[in-house]
Amino acid sequence: VLLAVMRLTDNPVLKGVAWVYLWIFRGTPIFVQLTFWGLFSSLYTHLKFGVPFGPSLWSVNLQQLDALFFFACLGLGLNEAAYMAEIVRAGISSVGEGQTEAATALGMSWSLTMRRVVLPQAMRVIIPPTGNELISMLKTTSLVIAVPLSTDLYNVQNNISGVLFRPVPLLLVAATWYLAITSVLMVGQHFLEKRFARGSSRKLGARQLQALADATAGTGRDGGGGG
Repeated sequence: VLLAVMRLTDNPVLKGVAWVYLWIFRGTPIFVQLTFWGLFSSLYTHLKFGVPFGPSLWSVNLQQLDALFFFACLGLGLNEAAYMAEIVRAGISSVGEGQTEAATALGMSWSLTMRRVVLPQAMRVIIPPTGNELISMLKTTSLVIAVPLSTDLYNVQNNISGVLFRPVPLLLVAATWYLAITSVLMVGQHFLEKRFARGSSRKLGARQLQALADATAGTGRDGGGGG
């Protein structure tokens, strides 16, 4: 969301930073990025944050962490953030300017307008491609061997098949697990889409039809009594 807002802002510096971030992480293969983070964890034992050529404000000993797992998650997360930023930006842009103008006229702040008005409507556009990206990222985890991390589903079955010399059955087992997990994600996506689509359709639901029928019947009785 932060990158999407930076892309939509009128500030040229923030917009430029977001554009460069998206240009780098969308323009280079994920395998290359994961390899870079793997080399980073091999070459450096400490990660320090502070003033350039000055004092260090915060330091992390990578040897005390599960560095391979950390950098695998970092690489996947940074890459996915670039694609999600464009999805969120498209969702926010799909909401008409009249909505934000009306919220501003009511005295809402920018953050309140985004939270209460813009994002709830943008979610109808954001959720479908986000579900696709999540499923795609799940399958992309098989590339973390570039870090190299070998504890993901694909590489675990690859190690076992190398011992048992039965690659095809174990590939089918891994594929079944991938299908099971993605099926759960697809079901969750369906219910999220259904939830955020409420109120966007002109088709009346059962409750709305019943309320309309009751109101019509009440109006008819009142009209009959007055006659």
